[in-house]
Formats: sequence, C-alpha cells, structure tokens
Amino acid sequence: MADKPFPRLDESLLSHMPPFSKLAKNQIRTILDQASSRRYQAGVAIFDEGAEASRFYMLLDGYVRVVRITAMGEQVTSLHIPSGQLVGIAKALGRNTYPATAITATEAIVLSWPMHLWDGFVANYDGFATETYKTVGNRVGEMNNRIVEMATQQVEQRVANALLRLIHQTGRKIDIGIEIDFPITRQELSELTATTLHTVSRLLSSWEKQGIVQSKRKRITVTDPHALVVLSNA
Repeated sequence: MADKPFPRLDESLLSHMPPFSKLAKNQIRTILDQASSRRYQAGVAIFDEGAEASRFYMLLDGYVRVVRITAMGEQVTSLHIPSGQLVGIAKALGRNTYPATAITATEAIVLSWPMHLWDGFVANYDGFATETYKTVGNRVGEMNNRIVEMATQQVEQRVANALLRLIHQTGRKIDIGIEIDFPITRQELSELTATTLHTVSRLLSSWEKQGIVQSKRKRITVTDPHALVVLSNA
C-alpha cells in the first residue's frame, strides 16, 4: 500500500520536468495544489491493467516496470520508465482503462491527479500536450524497435540491445562500469527480450567470464560497453 501523503511540495520539483518546464511558478503551484503525492515501496502496483483510468501520474523519483498480461495469463515486462516521466496517461491513448500495470521497480515518489483534469492541462498549460505526446511517441517507437528486433535478430543481439537501452535510459556510472540503476532479475530481462530464463542466464554467465558484464543480487553492470555494442550488431 502507498504511504500517507506528503506535506505541501515546492514548485521546483516540477519546474525542470519537460511537461511543466515552460510554465510559470504560479501555474506549477496550481498544478501541485491539485495533486496527491505518495511514496510507494518497491514491488507495488500503482495501477492495474484493465482498471478504470481514474488518475494520471508523474514519477518524481524511482523506476516503474510496465507489465502486460498475455492471453495465456503470463506476466511480461514491456518497458521500464525512469523518474521525470508521466505514467498512466490512458487519456492520451484515447482509452478509459489502463493498458498495462505499473509496478514500482524501486521505492518511488509519485504525484497523481484526477483524470478529469487532463483536458484542462492540455488546453491551459504550454508544453504539457506536446511533451506528453512526445512521450507516447517515444514509447511506441521503443516497442516497435523491440518487435523488429524479435523478428530479425538472434537472441544474443536482443539481450545485448536490451542492456544497452537500459544503461542509456537509467545507467549510473560506478568504478567498474555503468550500472542499471534499479534491481532487475534475469527473468525480467528474459521477458524484455522474448527469450527464456535459461538463455539469459547462460548469456550473462558467458559475458561475465569475458569481462563484459557483472551480474549479482538483481544488479547488472556493463563493464565493457563497446564489447556489448559489437555483440548487438553481430
């Protein structure tokens, strides 16, 4: 469950985020005064696939996994969303239900607004609509790229490309390389690449021996990004 709401938040929290970056301080104040803010523990569903889209959300801190349920009832991770982005934007897709489940990959701080405010945000706040639809376009583009990869690439290339995307989107530089900045299991990586847990485990073990990645305790670090780029294009 979500924790109790935070006290009044400062306008600076939103002023640098693209959907709100063109707005005046008083406009951001109005937006924040209409928002609910909550902290979620890791592994909590913010909203569920198929549920009525009653609110839309801004991820202030943390990471979210976007999960779909297949016709066979299997859970599949389709995207990872970093902080600073809107989630649950069903209205932008012309839907009144959520198309997927959003599960926190880490502890997360989230703002949310009633969905009935959406049209007013689009009409009244410069940049909100353009940035929102840019986000939708980017996510659709990423999904299309993955479909092409699954149709045209070998498993090793797909896994390499998935890791490269994750370090590009969420990577954190550490002493030995670039770490994916949230816990990710080998099962989740297999879901992202439409392959089996056994295959992902075999590849990561092989790449660890070659000094390309380091994987332990749900943490994956790319220690040789160039070698991973070569594998992704092989």
